[in-house]
Amino acid sequence: MQETRLDTARIREARRVIDPMFLDTPLYRCEALEPDLGCTVSIKLETANPVRSFKARGTEVVANLLADTGSRAVVCASAGNLGQALAWSGRRRGLDVTVVASRFATATKLDRIRALDAKLELVDGDHEMARERAAAIAGGDGIRLVEDSLDIETCEGAATIGLELVDTMPSFDAVLIALGGGALATGVGHVVKAMAPEAEVICVQPLGAPAMTHSWHRRRVVTTDSTHTIADGVSGRCPIPDVLDDLLLVADDAVLVQEASIIAGMRMLLNHAGLVVEPSAALGIAAIIEDRDRFAGRHVVTIVCGSNVDVDAYHRWVGAAPDSDTI
Repeated sequence: MQETRLDTARIREARRVIDPMFLDTPLYRCEALEPDLGCTVSIKLETANPVRSFKARGTEVVANLLADTGSRAVVCASAGNLGQALAWSGRRRGLDVTVVASRFATATKLDRIRALDAKLELVDGDHEMARERAAAIAGGDGIRLVEDSLDIETCEGAATIGLELVDTMPSFDAVLIALGGGALATGVGHVVKAMAPEAEVICVQPLGAPAMTHSWHRRRVVTTDSTHTIADGVSGRCPIPDVLDDLLLVADDAVLVQEASIIAGMRMLLNHAGLVVEPSAALGIAAIIEDRDRFAGRHVVTIVCGSNVDVDAYHRWVGAAPDSDTI
């Protein structure tokens, strides 16, 4: 494999600075899902922690480096999960954390950022506008800007999931990874391709937020004017070139799924696995739903990456009558 920006030795070292409560997360075969999906399904569960997502693996690495260098302030843009994770990691190390988010972000995520003592600034636009504002704050105040997926610490923190996967389950046919900015996909993909190269790395994105998937297929950055998806955690419009370069080296495929399939995946995870998940975490199941023949009889691992979801919206989605054409 050609070299990515990631380094396996640094990924192993990252495990030494990440709080153990975020490490060695459950990995198990979920037999209850298999009759409906037609394949062996294992779940890597990244939601049973204080921030309910995988993001703290990366922010723990970032915050540790800042604390070691004496930095006291940091800013990021976030759809919600990164901000919550950075607030948690920063508070633990005495950092002054500012999070910029869209005022249209999931209210539950914004409330949890505030509860973790971070300063929250809202913009009247989408995540890309929040990124621009965070960069302006960092430049004006001379503080560290954390850019998810571009900052290698966020990718290598996420990559520790891959280490646990290949160490615990050395034989599987494919891993399905939610694709947004790319930290999770490039991190886990790097480890899988280095240590279990026979396994397929398949990235999954909503049809309503396809920028990174289009970029992967065309091998160049493709931006979109807008997004339209309930999977707010993966709804970026402007892929980062360096991250795309890494993704091109580690991903075997990138696919798009419909909103109905995402909702069906959330419903399956609730009914058959007892898991309440946010839409981004159901993308892997949605990919199987839409292409059962591709995965039939294979052993597939899906990373359940977050469970920060608005309760009312969740009930509307999973409580709706299932579409028989989808599930």
